[in-house]
Amino acid sequence: MPAVDTVPPEETRRARREGRGIFPAPVFLPEAQTREIDGPAGAIRLRVFIPPKGGVQGAFLHLHGGGWTLGDNDMQDPRLMHLAAETGLAVVSVGYRLAPEHPYPAGPDDCEAAALWLLSAEGRELAGDGPLAIGGDSAGAHLAVLTLLRLRDRHLISGGFAAAVLQYGAYDLSMTPSQRLWGERNLVLSGSILRWFADQFLPGYDREQRRDPDISPLFADLREMPPAIFTIGTEDALLDDTLFMEARWRMAGAPTEIQVWQEAPHGFIGLPMSITEPALSAEHEFLRRTLGLQR
Repeated sequence: MPAVDTVPPEETRRARREGRGIFPAPVFLPEAQTREIDGPAGAIRLRVFIPPKGGVQGAFLHLHGGGWTLGDNDMQDPRLMHLAAETGLAVVSVGYRLAPEHPYPAGPDDCEAAALWLLSAEGRELAGDGPLAIGGDSAGAHLAVLTLLRLRDRHLISGGFAAAVLQYGAYDLSMTPSQRLWGERNLVLSGSILRWFADQFLPGYDREQRRDPDISPLFADLREMPPAIFTIGTEDALLDDTLFMEARWRMAGAPTEIQVWQEAPHGFIGLPMSITEPALSAEHEFLRRTLGLQR
């Protein structure tokens, strides 16, 4: 496949769904449940994974990656079922609207609506009245942080989600030093791909406008955030985003853990690498410990 910034998004979406491209072909698990909830612009699709044994002990709201432009909530079924089995959490993955067809704030609005649904009586029933956690990878980690900030600031809900799992997120869309210095090395991301993703999501926004905290949460007041685990690789253009955000999150008063994986590129959780399972295991253990879950 050509680089994503050189072809229309629908071409890359189709190729990835067919297993052509940088990531393994998706596996669609029949045990995954689907449902729809009301969103700000119509129905929002949810994909739900119930722990295979031991009962539901809570729920995890998952937001997929893909530069706000690619990906879907059914493209990582085995990983999400693994999370459910290892933690006892029901996993709810959100099919939010994608750019460029639906630029900012469409995607964040859908994730906010999904979080509010999970906090509602209907969503709490799915969670078995257990604790809630939130997380995602890449753009999904960015959307998870925006969602937490919106719950706190727009709905005065702090503590609704008791843990966050944030995998190699983009937190400064005006570009951190590691993004600006990355150049055209294409290890999943390149400098031009980073700029292209941001332009799809934020058409017409200049650099200063992209520092709005509802766009770049690195610039937000991070008080009252939940405990968080941050995962990043050393060969990731978004390395500084994680290093800076973890430090600000911790200085704002919330416990943090950070896992920096040597020689790992962006997106390594979705790649068949020797460090993938240890990284996931560290996150699952964090959730069990932080939420008080029984394995």
